[in-house]
Amino acid sequence: MNGPAAVPFHKATACGNDFLLIDGMHAPADLSGFSRRICDRHNGIGADGVEWLFPDPNQGADVRARLFNADGSEAEISGNGTRCVAAQWVSEHGNDVVKVRTGAGVKTCRLLARNGPRFTFESEMGEPQVGEEFPIKLAFGEVKGTPVSMGNPHFVVFVDEFGAGWQAEAAEIGRHHDFKHGINVEFVRPSKNNMIHVLFFERGVGETRSSGTGSCAAAVAAIAACKCHSPVEVIAPGGVQTVRWEGAVFLRGEAQLLCRGEFFI
Repeated sequence: MNGPAAVPFHKATACGNDFLLIDGMHAPADLSGFSRRICDRHNGIGADGVEWLFPDPNQGADVRARLFNADGSEAEISGNGTRCVAAQWVSEHGNDVVKVRTGAGVKTCRLLARNGPRFTFESEMGEPQVGEEFPIKLAFGEVKGTPVSMGNPHFVVFVDEFGAGWQAEAAEIGRHHDFKHGINVEFVRPSKNNMIHVLFFERGVGETRSSGTGSCAAAVAAIAACKCHSPVEVIAPGGVQTVRWEGAVFLRGEAQLLCRGEFFI
């Protein structure tokens, strides 16, 4: 008697931002619905998102990754997710340089160190687009933030302290009518000339322990506002990443392969 049909997966994390990595050959017709099911932390495997991996049709990258968030929505890119993809690719193919095609273009991840399932990469994240700070009106009042694009949209809010209800505020910002397609929100507390503390509320996920593109956006906004200088140490609940801005933005951080298994359909 045959067992249930199953989809094989790997799970990886980058500073507490966790992802499921699945070969696109196993992709079901409803990528959105399946991604939502498998990311469920009670009835699925649990993750912030799924990186579906395909051959690159343009052959300019080692692998193409399509990111689906935990709510089933598709996003352009995750910096941490891309690093997890690179970790699996290195584990299977042995490359020191991995090119990943994302919805925000090809990102090059260079391996700096490896210790078993733990990897350290520096990823070239492209040139940011930084806008002028502007206010938006929320239910409780007005908040000012800086829009930054890292190939996906961010709204960076500088604070003196992190308030107890910051998640509700960030959620309201994320669904504000000024942002027709939603937006990732970063609350940033500058600490030293080259250090910031950041909390993340990501589009399609909610509060996350870390964010790669969010760390880049937060650091870029802080540098542009003369609150710190490059390179910037970004401290988040899930760990520390380093961002340097030299025309392009470079993100340095860890990724860890956690496990592999099968998810029954």
